[in-house]
Amino acid sequence: MDKDETMSLVEHLGELRKRLIWIIIVLIVGMVIGLICAQPLITYLKGVPPANGINWNAFSPWDPIKMYMNFALVTGLLVTLPFALYQIWSFLKPGLREEEQKASLVFVPFAFLLFLVGLAFAYFIVFRMAFLFASGITARLELQETYGIAQYFSFMFNILIPISLLFELPIVIMFLTRLRILNPKRLSKLRRYAYLLLVIAACVITPPDMVSAVIVSVPMILLYEFSVLLSGIVYRKQLVQDKAWEEEFGAK
Repeated sequence: MDKDETMSLVEHLGELRKRLIWIIIVLIVGMVIGLICAQPLITYLKGVPPANGINWNAFSPWDPIKMYMNFALVTGLLVTLPFALYQIWSFLKPGLREEEQKASLVFVPFAFLLFLVGLAFAYFIVFRMAFLFASGITARLELQETYGIAQYFSFMFNILIPISLLFELPIVIMFLTRLRILNPKRLSKLRRYAYLLLVIAACVITPPDMVSAVIVSVPMILLYEFSVLLSGIVYRKQLVQDKAWEEEFGAK
């Protein structure tokens, strides 16, 4: 019995290893695509607000290379995300009921869609707001704006990536509810702490003014409440399914 269980564990670890290798391969392919697309993407972003009109500089010979690698990594992550989520679902699939398998598969495109929505929100609202705020301070101090391309895009990615990941909150909560780690009651008890953490995150990401923090924290809080709502839907379905299983088992 112990030998069978050990073999089963070894097989699971072997399967996990193969899936991780495939995820790394897709990530590398995505990074290659990112390297190919980096120049047109950088050129496009340099020509649209708020970057248009800026005189760009490279303060180090490594700055252009750093930009290529940053865009390659972000593109690779974007390409890999749906594939990685599908691999995680496939790995957990044997431990799920048939109806849970079908329901949880919906998480994959939904998670990718939320990531894209978070990316758009971060770029078109939060990043532009933060950049304009910083430029306003520079103008009031009568300083000349001289931007290094590496510093500009690092500033942009430091805002885009955390917010995009925060938009995955509903998926994470639904998934943990599926695993029966979280439920609506527990999430309701954690609400005040979740609000505090989200407000702190909004203050860290955004410029240091109240308006910016509110503009970002309100969608984050609404996203949490939406997550609680989705968790409630999943939890109620679980209760119905558990009751049906108990009745069927009792009937036997």
